[in-house]
Parts: sequence; structure tokens; C-alpha cells
Amino acid sequence: MRSIFFETIKKNGLLLAVLVLAIIASIAVSIAPPLILQYIVDSLANGTFNAWPLLTAGVLYFALNAGSGLVDALKETLITIFGQKITHGLRTAMCRRLDELPASYFVSHEAGAVASLFVNDVDTLEDLFDSGVVSMIADTFTIISILAVVFHLSPGLGILLCLALPLLFLLTRYFQKRMLKAQKDNRIAVSKTNELIPETVHNIRTIHTCQEESFLCWRYGRTIRASFEAMERSNFCDSIYSPIIITSCTLIICTMMALSVSTPSLQELFGMSVGSVVALIGYVRRIFSPLESIGMEIQSIQSAVAGISRLKDFFAEPVEKDFFPEEPDWTAVPLVIDDVSFGYGREKNLFQHFSLTVGRGEMVTVTGRTGAGKSTLFKLILGLYRPRQGQVRIFGADPCHLSPAQRRRVFGYVEQQFHAVSGSVGDQVSLKDPRITTQDIEKALRLVGLWDLCLALPQGLATPYRPELFSRGQSQLLSIARAVVMDPQLLLLDEITANLDSLTEAQVLDALQAAAAHRTVLSISHRLYEARGGRVIAFGKNSL
Repeated sequence: MRSIFFETIKKNGLLLAVLVLAIIASIAVSIAPPLILQYIVDSLANGTFNAWPLLTAGVLYFALNAGSGLVDALKETLITIFGQKITHGLRTAMCRRLDELPASYFVSHEAGAVASLFVNDVDTLEDLFDSGVVSMIADTFTIISILAVVFHLSPGLGILLCLALPLLFLLTRYFQKRMLKAQKDNRIAVSKTNELIPETVHNIRTIHTCQEESFLCWRYGRTIRASFEAMERSNFCDSIYSPIIITSCTLIICTMMALSVSTPSLQELFGMSVGSVVALIGYVRRIFSPLESIGMEIQSIQSAVAGISRLKDFFAEPVEKDFFPEEPDWTAVPLVIDDVSFGYGREKNLFQHFSLTVGRGEMVTVTGRTGAGKSTLFKLILGLYRPRQGQVRIFGADPCHLSPAQRRRVFGYVEQQFHAVSGSVGDQVSLKDPRITTQDIEKALRLVGLWDLCLALPQGLATPYRPELFSRGQSQLLSIARAVVMDPQLLLLDEITANLDSLTEAQVLDALQAAAAHRTVLSISHRLYEARGGRVIAFGKNSL
């Protein structure tokens, strides 16, 4: 992440330079008016004034106060633009990283959690620049500049402020820690809520059928309440911080005025004229204004810190190029599963000590009850998970170490449902792989019997895909065409006729017979009659 920031800053050097100049101008506009006011008041009090210098000073005083709003607006605009440049560069780098992540990352991470990284956590990083670090740096330099001027005008008041500021800093640190904890809790609650949304949409029919809407409301309510409670803790700290700062400002002014008239020695230490009193009161108020802003900026910074920790974890994920790629040995046995045991997370093994060897050109059907782990077995073969024990070999190679370019040549995978991608009908088969030609797509569609249908579409293969163009059975045939378009040596079929009627099922099975010719086939099915020859393996619980 650090390299992304430096790269973005390097590309926007001119913007950064203008932003620095705007911050300097903002500090100057904040310091100059009280000094001009001091000159005007002292001149009037001493009776040694000249009309033109006073008139010029008065005009300059009002001009600086009027222009301070414009300078601050320019500064805030530049800070916002700079923050947007940073987040744009970060999102671009995250998209590149997303393309490089292995398939196992998407299996082990919920879609909602990944979306939350791109939206919520990156947005907090933009807040880090809009109303966080950059603004805090500007406010800090403003405080330092005001302190320097105060020490010049009144060493006593400078000492008084230096004694008060550490106490206020400790107070700020206390609120900082409280708000950091609250922001982290809020980020976790928001992430859990985002995970529930795609899960609910995916299972909405089942939820309605089982009348479990109240349970879903309870789940949403629990995560939303956790988010609200965390934000309430954060808002409470933020709401009481500003009144404390304002009260401290009033106390320091009162203490200054009391000490400056108490004894001759203190009068000399504070060394105030009528004009300097007016100027110093203005500076005391001005020094607490950025300090109050820092208190509000802490909330943005802590929120961003919570988001940054999650983004760091995202960039720390190993990518495909970090794995040592293995080349398949086309002379080796297509599939060897040797004493494999597997379970999800900390759960007990779903199955264990399972071994299976599938020879070249062999057709094997795995049958068994629902929940025995048949689809999980396919995920191990595809390299989406690693077994707890034993090993899986595809043509002698670890499937987890096959490169993306190799995977579609090694195996084709047909799921229970067809998952469309954005694009044309041809893109549904090629998946926008530049290695696949129009001739390859035609060959695959002819194999499954969809070529004439696709050719009759308004724009042929270039017709934008819409679900209503194909029936459920035709969509499954399209899925088979996608699996075989790169002529893979191993074909994996996961209960592809489970959701089809008997007539459509017969068409799909006929297409599969053609697709399976001269290939090694491993299929999952609840129904033995779908095996159509070949070996049948009964997949039981825990062991086979």
C-alpha cells in the first residue's frame, strides 16, 4: 500500500505543491489579522496615529478576514481532490490485485466482505485525506505558528498555553483510543451486514417458502444494532470533546487576564499593551479552533486506520504469481486422489481417508447422499481448497499450483446452474479469453447442438446475452460448451441434470455423451441411471 501512495503522490506532484501553498496561505491568513488589529488598537490608544496607515490597515484587516473563507475553501477543495486521487489509485491497484488472486480466495471470502473493502474501507481512506491527516497537519502547523507569535507578544501566555496543551493532548489521546475501538467494532458490524445481503438474495425463495423472514430480520437487526451501538460510543466521545475545548479556552483567557494585573513581575512577564491584549485573546481563540478540529479529525483518522488494517490484509493475500507453477505431465494418470481428508474451518472432517484413481479415457460417477461432501471433493480437485491430509494430483501436478492459463486446458467444469457473464452470447462460451477463436466457439456449440440456435439470433454470437434467449436446458448446454471449448483432458460434471425436467435432461445427457468422447470424465449424481456406463463409486460419510 505504501508504494501505491508514493506512486500517486509522484504522479500528482503539481497538485501537492499547490496544496502546500494553500495550507501556507491559510496559516498566514489565520496569523495576520490579530497583529493588524493590535497595531490599530495601540495606535488609537497612544494617540499617535495617521489616517492613511490606519485606513490601509483597516482595509487589509477586513480583506484578510473576508479572504480567509476563500483560502480555506481552496484548501479544502484541494485536500478533497488529493484524497480522491489517492483512493482512485488505490481502487485501481485493488482491481489489478483482484485479477491476480487465486480462486481459493473467492471461495473463502464472502462476496459482501470483498465489496465492503472496495466501497466502505476505501471510502474511509478518502475521509483520511479529506478531513483527516492532511487537515490535521495543516491544523498542527497553525497551532505551532500561533504559539510562536504568542511567545513573541507575551511569554507568560505562551508558557500558560504550553502547560495547557499537553493536558489537552492526553485528553485527545484518551478519546482517540475510545473512538478507535468503536470504529473497529462498527467496521466488523458493517462487514457482517454486507455478507448477509448476497446470502439473503441468493436464498430468497427458500426463505419465503420456509417462512423464515422473522429469522432474517433478527439476523439483520443484530448486526445493525451492533453498528449503531459502536457509532453511538464514537459520537458520544466526539460530542463531549468540543465543549471541553471551548471551556478550556475560556479558562485560559480568564487566567491570563487575572495574572496580567496581579503583580508587577507578572505584568512584566505577560507584557501586554491594550492592543496585544486584543490580539492575544484572538490568538487564544484561534489556537483552540484548530485543536477542536483535530478532535473531530481523530474520528476520521481512526475510522481510516480500521479500514487500512483490512486493506493491508487484502494486499497481503498471496497471488497466483507467488505460487511456484507446476506443469501438467500429459503422460501421467489424469486424476489421483490419495488418502484425502477434508473439513471446513475448525469443523470435523467431512470425509476422510478417501482415495480414487481415474485412468485416461475412463468415465467415473460418484454417487451418495446429500451432504456427504461430493461437491467439496470437486473443489479439492479444482484446487479451490487444500486437503487436511493426503494429496490430489491432476496429470501429476498439484491443482492449486496450476496457472490460470493452464486450468482451462486441463479440466472443464460444469455446475448445476449456468452462471452468465456480462457480454455477448459468444462471451458466455469463451469467457472473453483471447486464446479462444470464433471457430473454437462454433465447434463447441455444434458439439452440444446449439450452433443453429445461436446463429439465428439477431446478431449471431455478438448478440448481447439475456437469460430469456435460452431455456434452462439450453443454458446448461451452453455451460457444457463453455467447459469443452478449450478441449480439456478432464471433464468434471456436478449434478448438471438436477434441476431439469425429463425431456430436457435427455437432451443434456446426449450432449454430454458427445462431449465426453475421448476425455476422462468424473461426474457427481444422485441417480445411478445417469452413469451410462463406466465405473460407479459410492461416496459415504467419513470414509470410503
